[in-house]
Amino acid sequence: MKPNITTIPITDLFTETDGCPICRMHRMIESQYVEYITGAAMMAPDVRVQTNKTGFCHRHFSMMVNTGPRLSNALLLQTHIDELRKKVFPKKKTDAPDKKMLAAIRENDGTCYVCDRIERDILHLLATVYVQYGSDPAFREQYRAQDFICLDHYALVMSSVNKKAMDKKTLADFYDATNTLSKDYMDTLYDDVTHFTTMFDYRNAGGDYKNSKDAIERSVTFLTSYPVDESLK
Repeated sequence: MKPNITTIPITDLFTETDGCPICRMHRMIESQYVEYITGAAMMAPDVRVQTNKTGFCHRHFSMMVNTGPRLSNALLLQTHIDELRKKVFPKKKTDAPDKKMLAAIRENDGTCYVCDRIERDILHLLATVYVQYGSDPAFREQYRAQDFICLDHYALVMSSVNKKAMDKKTLADFYDATNTLSKDYMDTLYDDVTHFTTMFDYRNAGGDYKNSKDAIERSVTFLTSYPVDESLK
């Protein structure tokens, strides 16, 4: 398959084999949007309307604060807070908020502009993955050479697969490759976690931990798509 503007990013993502390729895809999109929101988007009225309405989850607020200009973050918060306070509080302090006002608080807790854009864009990139897998034998080799596909992204890849992008034989091969990447790694994690627990038996004192010392951290990454957050110690 001849490289083009849509396939080059996918090829680059799958050239690397460390970890889950869809997690790398997620982080790429995430980083682009965090930079965009605190940069060029500041002057885009349509984007500001959406960010004022949806706000951001804790993760993406944190990324924006840690990497974006202070003024940009302050301006985003200024208009977002202004819109929220009009929705969630009654005009008179002596009035009780109605159900819609309280619901607006809960709704804001569950919305994030960046999360929404990642969910949309990752499906567009996966559409290219399916086309490349169906038409490019070299890419199929790259796909099978991945370290693993995490559990959450296994579900995403399998549920959104475009069956029209591949013939029946290649589709069956795709299912096999994806199942192998996720199940084999999960089996390995189980074995490593199990071995780690046995090392606490006094009979194994001084024994070989083999590959189990980081089994807990690797398992969390596989099950949640994110590494353990060291800042929460």
